[in-house]
Amino acid sequence: MPNAWQTIAAALILAAVAPARAAATLDASAEQHAATLADQLRSWRRDIHQHPELGEQETRTAALVAAHLASLGLEPRTGIAVTGVTAVLKGARPGPRIAIRADMDALPVTEQVDLPFASKATSTYRGEPVGVMHACGHDAHVAILLGVASTLAALREELPGEVMFVFQPAEEGPPIAGASFGAARMLAEGVFDDFRPDAVFGLHVWAPLNVGTLGVRSGPFMASADEWTLTVRGTQTHGSRPWGGVDPITVAAQILLGSQSIVARQVDVTRSPVVLTAGTIKGGVRFNIIPESVQMVGTLRSFDMDVREDVIARLRNTAEHVAAASGATAQLDVVNNAPVTRNDPALTAQLLPALQASVGAGKVVELPLSTVAEDFSQFANVAPGFYFFVGATPAGVDPDTAPNNHSPRFFLDEAALDVGARAMLAATLRFLEGEPR
Repeated sequence: MPNAWQTIAAALILAAVAPARAAATLDASAEQHAATLADQLRSWRRDIHQHPELGEQETRTAALVAAHLASLGLEPRTGIAVTGVTAVLKGARPGPRIAIRADMDALPVTEQVDLPFASKATSTYRGEPVGVMHACGHDAHVAILLGVASTLAALREELPGEVMFVFQPAEEGPPIAGASFGAARMLAEGVFDDFRPDAVFGLHVWAPLNVGTLGVRSGPFMASADEWTLTVRGTQTHGSRPWGGVDPITVAAQILLGSQSIVARQVDVTRSPVVLTAGTIKGGVRFNIIPESVQMVGTLRSFDMDVREDVIARLRNTAEHVAAASGATAQLDVVNNAPVTRNDPALTAQLLPALQASVGAGKVVELPLSTVAEDFSQFANVAPGFYFFVGATPAGVDPDTAPNNHSPRFFLDEAALDVGARAMLAATLRFLEGEPR
């Protein structure tokens, strides 16, 4: 007959083994259910791809999302940040809280991919007529999160903790320049007021990786993104008599060239990478009139907030002094749309094995710093964040030459839907189940 110490030891062993067995059973159930969703994932993605909507205009997409969440027995909350949708799934067992986010908006891009479900949509973006396309893959993000929600809802009786599904508008930006992007607006409108997550997860389909591969990085991952607007004001005059006024087009050109010396000659880019880009320059309406003003709009990408402030100060100084030398004025306005996206190191260490288990250890790669930006960082500043890339380029195609995200020729291999859903499910279950097993 065992003594008291042997009985206690046996009980401790059983207590340790039982959660691991339960976790393994839950993982297997999730994998089995997710495998049944492949056709549905593609159907959702194709439907959303064919009907893309710009930021804060995602009414059709939001209605599709809300209807499906309701069909799972959840209570969707709509209208957050105009078109955002959330719903909370409560597991039957106690555990942590997690938020999983997918962005819903498309881009002002005219599709050039020959697909039976290619977008023919058009709209107006900041006063300009545009085509509309899911050129960044947010259609895939929505489909993946709907699939994750379906699987977790089917397992609610076995599930520990609580999960908030966050379908976010306007990740690419709102229709009005200078307004808050979707994540910041959702937070300002209280998306986490009644549900404070212990962690927040997100993913992005990514053309620079082949399908079947996942990319992740601990710590700083993606850059801070600022939208800057520089207005140069001169004095309008006849184009044949430029000495009769002050030409803001010439001044703006000089400022633009001078701004490149900031990165090339004034910032230590070995310490912290910086990108300073002008995306638009507009001024004038007629060939023989020198206009009153010119406006440039661009972006600043950085990984260090002190470096960011320094570059902004240098750009303002360059603009004002170049303008003053010609008798013009320059005004710089800067809006931070997204801070640096950082993956919490402890959370990344905990969840990396889950990603490796979902696709194979050799298929999870460590990525370098990326100068793209994501307003997911707003959520990751509220709770520890974990964000990863899902390869989107077909096998056999060199991802270095494949059309990138935001290209009118961006092409998603739909096998990425299954990979992304499996990876997100694996990471979610590992976190909800607690300690690594």
